[in-house]
Amino acid sequence: MANLTTQYMGLNLRNPVIVGASNLVTDLGNVKRMEEEGAAAIVYKSLFEEQIELERLQLSEELNQYNDRHAEMISLFPDLEHAGPTEHLHRLRTVVESVKIPVIASLNCIADETWVEYAKLIEQTGVNGIELNLYAVPGDFKREGKAMINEQLDIIAHVKQHLKIPVSVKLSPYYTNLLNVVQQMYYAGVDGFVIFNRLFQPDIDVEKVEHHFPYNLSNEFDNRLPLRFVGLLYGEIRGSICANTGIFNGHDVIKMILAGADCVQVVSTLYKNGIGQISHILKSMDEWMEAKGYSTLEQFRGKLSRKEMKDPFAYKRAQYVDILMKSEEIFKLYPVR
Repeated sequence: MANLTTQYMGLNLRNPVIVGASNLVTDLGNVKRMEEEGAAAIVYKSLFEEQIELERLQLSEELNQYNDRHAEMISLFPDLEHAGPTEHLHRLRTVVESVKIPVIASLNCIADETWVEYAKLIEQTGVNGIELNLYAVPGDFKREGKAMINEQLDIIAHVKQHLKIPVSVKLSPYYTNLLNVVQQMYYAGVDGFVIFNRLFQPDIDVEKVEHHFPYNLSNEFDNRLPLRFVGLLYGEIRGSICANTGIFNGHDVIKMILAGADCVQVVSTLYKNGIGQISHILKSMDEWMEAKGYSTLEQFRGKLSRKEMKDPFAYKRAQYVDILMKSEEIFKLYPVR
């Protein structure tokens, strides 16, 4: 049987398959089954500052809605000290104490001081690492992109300053030069990079003439973008690389490792195929490695990265041009009707 062990931001993992952040991990039964099926680690559902602030506002409104009518009721509904992230932290701690595999927290905040405050509270739950979601929707035409990147670098530096556990960042692909941003973040102290965040996007219902927000599960073709950047990053940075988005089966994981990933995160495939898909992925990897004569992941990790390939154009624009030059080939697959 092949040795699937790997490392991710200093954590020893029994294999490269990590369950990404989602509602699936909020159910303790699901979490235990994920461990039984072979998951190497679990990323707990993200703690969003906006959600906490909304809950605080709603709680405040409920506690004070009768104050004007019955002044004596003020003492019966005091401000609750646990209004905030306490419930999330309690559930996170329960997961940490219920499994033997590493548990990584996920955090998404707005204010710089809140990033640090919540990160410190999260560390106290006993998690093995923390993942920072740095995605922000631009809303100011006058704000330069460089200013937003510098703000993210400051957040990383401040969080790292106050934590002892490893820190990763889950990135979006929407940077002008992602390679440079990753390099700067590594210098700021990042231990690992998740490539890429699966972002929820709005849609419009033309019948109701209103916005709606459908579930945004990935498909099997979505892994090509992270594959490209994993291949570009391998061997160029010291931080760990974790591929995410569009990873459904064992061959998808193998592709990412060939490109240079240390590990992957899976979510959509568990929704579509069930938690048992984890063991299927691992079995498929083991069979492929045996057939190819590989006994460890290190024997083929990065074999098809830009750094290791003899073809210097595999990850560059020339690849796209070459496809365009052979555009007639598509008509053989899809004849025009």
